[in-house]
Amino acid sequence: MAYIKFKELAKYFDFKTEVNEESLQDYAKEYIDNDKERFVFAYKNSKDYIVFTDKRMILFDRDTLAVYYKKIHIIPYKSISSSAINYKPGKVELLFSLDSGYQLHINFIEMNHDKKERIKKIYKIMNSVNI
Repeated sequence: MAYIKFKELAKYFDFKTEVNEESLQDYAKEYIDNDKERFVFAYKNSKDYIVFTDKRMILFDRDTLAVYYKKIHIIPYKSISSSAINYKPGKVELLFSLDSGYQLHINFIEMNHDKKERIKKIYKIMNSVNI
């Protein structure tokens, strides 16, 4: 008997609006360990959130179309095996390959120069953890 292991090849997220720590939903705040990590910034779209700390990213993937579910991905920066940042007009893409083989694409849309610099800041923090 043969088994095929299913693994989602890539997950894509688009984020537009930056959220400060005080405006985060309570369920998102619960996953930040204020004793061990520092909040850097967060983004949201109509249903999902992503929170960046100085140690990990916490991604809240919600679906309310057919059946309500919430999947929470907690990704320590040290588990990122390779990453890339792509700058495009009005957009920044963060591309990750994790140690598990999971691929993750996070897109930030409607970005001006200052917003792109903030994304570059978290990208540098992520890569400094792996040094």
